[in-house]
Amino acid sequence: MKKILLLSDTHSFIDNQILKFVKQADEVWHVGDIGDLKVTDTIKKLKPLRAVFGNIDNADARLEFPLDAKFLVENVSVWMTHIGGYPNKYNLRIREELIKNPPKIFISGHSHILKVQFDKKLNLLHLNPGAAGNYGFHKIRTMLRFTLDNGEIKDLEIIELAKRG
Repeated sequence: MKKILLLSDTHSFIDNQILKFVKQADEVWHVGDIGDLKVTDTIKKLKPLRAVFGNIDNADARLEFPLDAKFLVENVSVWMTHIGGYPNKYNLRIREELIKNPPKIFISGHSHILKVQFDKKLNLLHLNPGAAGNYGFHKIRTMLRFTLDNGEIKDLEIIELAKRG
């Protein structure tokens, strides 16, 4: 069993509110637009981190993190990418492969809009944690957390942080 904290679009911002939840997780997943690598470096000092780079991330982030991360945790297949779209509107770059070999969980960021949606056609759970940082049009900073346990996704929670500073 693993407790996962999922966040995205920090845009160089990390604070004690985010770190409180990092400390409660077994693993942290960051879905891009990290900004300054001090964000991921801070998380890595506390917990194992999986991350992908986003469209605003510089060469250092692109050297450290992939565009796509595909992995298996607790018998749950996961695909993370920053710009992925939504069910019935997946990004052209990934659409064909996603249809051919769908994971159990597909995660994207980029929109700054928190969304949890089950894709009935592909039989997958789509997650977008919204934006945990201060940059962007969102009003409330958000993240998601859930538990993976031997092939099952459990205890999915929306975390609302403080209003954007």
